Amino acid sequence: MRKSTLLFLTVLLTVTTFSFGQTIPQVVVPNFSDKFCDYVKKLEAGQTDIDYQDFRFSFVESEQFKVASKKSSEFDSLKKEMYVQMDKSNYQEVIQITKQMLSIDYTSMIAHKILRQTYKITGDTVNAAKYKTIQFGLLKSIVKKGDGNTCSTAWPVIQIEEEYYILEMVGAKLKKQSVDNDGGLCDKMEVEVDGVNKTYYFETSKVFEGYKKLRIK
Repeated sequence: MRKSTLLFLTVLLTVTTFSFGQTIPQVVVPNFSDKFCDYVKKLEAGQTDIDYQDFRFSFVESEQFKVASKKSSEFDSLKKEMYVQMDKSNYQEVIQITKQMLSIDYTSMIAHKILRQTYKITGDTVNAAKYKTIQFGLLKSIVKKGDGNTCSTAWPVIQIEEEYYILEMVGAKLKKQSVDNDGGLCDKMEVEVDGVNKTYYFETSKVFEGYKKLRIK
């Protein structure tokens, strides 16, 4: 056998072993027979043309919502580690961590955002596009439902985390948070954006529905 042929086979064997030896991170779809789980299955399969508000609301109604509550500390730890690995440019670790986060709470916009950005960096355009669509589908399902300028036109959220994510997206620095029931059940967020004082309102009836489900007063 010629040396060139032997070298080719050696390289091929090495590449094949590496490829099959890698663990491809996957989102673990919750094993409950409900609307939320059906949505997650569709989204992971690339079927991103869904009603994202209904999807978010279905999370509060799902059994996975209780699981996510019990795993809130784990989720927070994963989020912190995600930023550590981002700083180190450990892209495969970031993908692994964000998918673990989504396995707990698939409505997490920050997990979708970092995952799609990481896929873009690594050249995986298909997954980058998928998670971008999901990220902005979730975001638009909130900010397209009102202007956020009054309680009666507030942005409907299911978790407080969504409020802080949106404030971060608009570059807002929180100055004061309070409750406002003038026209609904709302969180009133007084912020500063580019040196200008603004106030945003978030409709929180689904947040309290979640608290009731978890028996949190």
